Amino acid sequence: MAGSKEIRTKIKSVQNTRKITKAMEMVAASKMRKAQERMRAARPYSEKIRRLAANLSQANVTEYRHAFLGRTKAAVVARVGLIVVTTDKGLCGGLNTNILRQALNNMRQWEADGATDIRVTCIGNKGLGFMQRMGANVISHITHLGDTPHLEKLIGPMKVMIDAFQAGELDAVHIAYTRFVNTMKQEPVIEPLLPLSGERMGTPDRSWDYLYEPDAQTVIDELLVRYVEALIYQGVAENMASEQSARMVAMKAATDNAGSVIKELQLVYNKARQAAITKEISEIVGGAAAIAG
Repeated sequence: MAGSKEIRTKIKSVQNTRKITKAMEMVAASKMRKAQERMRAARPYSEKIRRLAANLSQANVTEYRHAFLGRTKAAVVARVGLIVVTTDKGLCGGLNTNILRQALNNMRQWEADGATDIRVTCIGNKGLGFMQRMGANVISHITHLGDTPHLEKLIGPMKVMIDAFQAGELDAVHIAYTRFVNTMKQEPVIEPLLPLSGERMGTPDRSWDYLYEPDAQTVIDELLVRYVEALIYQGVAENMASEQSARMVAMKAATDNAGSVIKELQLVYNKARQAAITKEISEIVGGAAAIAG
């Protein structure tokens, strides 16, 4: 059994760790509320522009056809782009592990289905490090986004992937992020981003005809750029809300576990102290008996 001094040192160390995890839990709880408010505020716009883009993908536009609206569907999607959204920091449970595992499984499935060129854009330090270790073809990335998503920071790396699609270098683009469900549940999802198909919101029951002012090209170009920006921004906002929720839950679990460890160590310390006292009493009694004899 370890000595009393060594056990006291362990107890002090765990107590210090518990203070840190408790502080991180409180900070994450504060940030979580702000992240959830930001994410929920962006959802109506994101969902509306998704629906509008889905309708546009089925519209009878004869005078202009944007590259985002799809090309002739190939038998095999040989060139795929993937935008992976993760966190910059760890200590948030299995959040990053789950989305990266799903992204890796999808990449392997695409390769099995005949994909020969998979390009990756990483948003977040954890995803960047993982993809580099796996030898993925990372064509752009951004890290250190902070606690608030800024669209102007996302446009640069995002444009590299979008330009590749517009130039015909990619057949499809997907986005992988963690969708916020509630404080205790976050869901990793990989959604098709380009070309537009209406799958996310459901294909409209009938074709739509629009009147464009000043002209179809100007309106559609602006709308579809907004569509891509909105979906990527929403994915980052959802991921940040999920991150703070997962970190709060993980730090609470760590704090509770530290409390359990302290109780166990305190019990061991009490037993060791009792054993030492019993030993001392036995030595005193034995010494007194020897003197008396």
